[in-house]
Amino acid sequence: MHRHEGPPPRKFVTAVAIAVLLGTAATGVLIATYDERPPWATDIAYEGGYLQAVRIAKWRALRAGECADMERQGMGGARAAHDPAAWVDGCLDGAAGRPSRNQGIVR
Repeated sequence: MHRHEGPPPRKFVTAVAIAVLLGTAATGVLIATYDERPPWATDIAYEGGYLQAVRIAKWRALRAGECADMERQGMGGARAAHDPAAWVDGCLDGAAGRPSRNQGIVR
């Protein structure tokens, strides 16, 4: 019976090097495409605004235009920075008591 010990070291090192290069290239393409903004950033921004409004609405009612004012003042934090309009939309939905638009969606 002959025991197989795997590929020769040169082929193995070459295959690993190619895999690392392909992984690095794919990561570079993703970074260039999204530029530190995750592909799901709009959902993150919306949910951040929604949760902020729900928390505030438990204590008091939000006035008209207050969601946009909070976003302009930086109260949305990093989540609003990804997509300010989605953050405001989420805030308005949360303030109005509507369910989140992402509720029940498996991503």
